[in-house]
Amino acid sequence: MISLENIEESFMSTLQKLGQAWWIELITDNPWCKYYFGPFVSSHEAQFNLAGYIEDLEQEKAQISAVSIQCCQPKQLTMFED
Repeated sequence: MISLENIEESFMSTLQKLGQAWWIELITDNPWCKYYFGPFVSSHEAQFNLAGYIEDLEQEKAQISAVSIQCCQPKQLTMFED
């Protein structure tokens, strides 16, 4: 039997392969890091979840310098400055 969860996973996988999934990009300073959170089906879904990711990073004392929501296909989910 096909479940709704399996259908959603399949749909998201297809969006990812096509580069049509939405991601939240958060950049922090001191230290510099770039984080990607997602994937999301729409920019609205990403926007709805944005506050939770910001809250988590702020609890870790991160200083957020930039936020964007974009349709992309990140190769890495977290990047650190060397």
